Amino acid sequence: MARFDVLCRWTGCSLRRCRAHRAAAAHIKPRLVLGIETSCDETGAAVLDETGSILGESLHSQKEVHLKTGGIIPVVAQRLHKENINRVVQEALDRSRVAPSELSALATTVKPGLALSLGIGLQFSLSFVRLHKKPFIPIHHMEAHALTVRMLQPVEFPFLVLLVSGGHALLSLAKGIDDFLLLGQTLDEAPGDTLDKVARRLSLIKHPKCSSLSGGQAIELLAKEGDRLKFQFRSPMGQHYDCNFSFAGLRNQVTMAINKKEKEEGIQPGQLLSCVEDIAAATQHTVASHIAKRTHRAILFCKAKGLLPQNNPTLVVSGGVASNEYIREILRIVTDANGLQLLCPPSKFCTDNGVMIAWNGVERLKEGKGILSHTQEVSYEPKAPLGRDISTEVHRQKNTFKLTTWSDGVSEIPE
Repeated sequence: MARFDVLCRWTGCSLRRCRAHRAAAAHIKPRLVLGIETSCDETGAAVLDETGSILGESLHSQKEVHLKTGGIIPVVAQRLHKENINRVVQEALDRSRVAPSELSALATTVKPGLALSLGIGLQFSLSFVRLHKKPFIPIHHMEAHALTVRMLQPVEFPFLVLLVSGGHALLSLAKGIDDFLLLGQTLDEAPGDTLDKVARRLSLIKHPKCSSLSGGQAIELLAKEGDRLKFQFRSPMGQHYDCNFSFAGLRNQVTMAINKKEKEEGIQPGQLLSCVEDIAAATQHTVASHIAKRTHRAILFCKAKGLLPQNNPTLVVSGGVASNEYIREILRIVTDANGLQLLCPPSKFCTDNGVMIAWNGVERLKEGKGILSHTQEVSYEPKAPLGRDISTEVHRQKNTFKLTTWSDGVSEIPE
């Protein structure tokens, strides 16, 4: 665009009528980025231009395979990535009608994630950039989730980010495309993992409505028909004044409740309980309540420290668990009560995909950050924090603010 402005200043005519401007426009091609995602159980690829337009994408999900095995087996995920990555990338290129020679860069998830899965994506990508002599942009998976919303609408920094998925749970303040302050994270397992394990313990794959659904999807579906008050599960970490999460204790509570009900109904593990809907509703609510309370604390901390803008402060929620409508509504109670705008990407962009990786590559390309030569060596990192950890600072603020006691109400989270 800068070239256009110079031409128009020279000619002194309008953009529409300036021949020089039109001639220059015809020769300036938008930069294009190919994104590749293989951090867990989705093989994704997409081509985006620098405006965020999706020119072509492809996604291979391993969900059906892992449903049959009762969870993700890393060596199986690795094999499926290896079998499908060539096809997925070629489909994205074909659908975009972009040749490798036309790409400005390749962006690929290199951290965090399953080591064997990350390795397949990185190996393919390094071979690709060396063959076509293209710049390489290593991508942090959680950073990509955090920034996806900026592809869909203007969102200025700084903003608060909640990322919840099958492998992660964290709260962070996004100050720039590569500048994050980590406020809290899970101390044990992720919420999506907890929901999946509860679904497996309840044998929901045998439920006629849930045979083709993931564990989290099955819990959400059955919860709509259940009474959460039939089971009283304690919300985790009630006396911990920080923004960290913990879900393993909740899962233990649910498991004990299931064991008790199985004895009462005289059935064996693997058979469906008559009260699966109620257990699903109570589990989902307790997960949602815990996430909301930690998010509320993060909002109070950021406000106390002046870390959020006075005008239109924003909470961005992403990750696979962010697709859960009940959790979104509980979070909306929190943001409405605290004057924040709640933004969630559409469900298809909350789960892992190549589009979010390509967009993160676009943002980095535009700012000239983290762009490597095709000759440089790159390693994957199964564990990688998002930004600088200031969670202990949040804990030190425990005497500065107290959370209210939640009760049923329009502006409060029900216990």
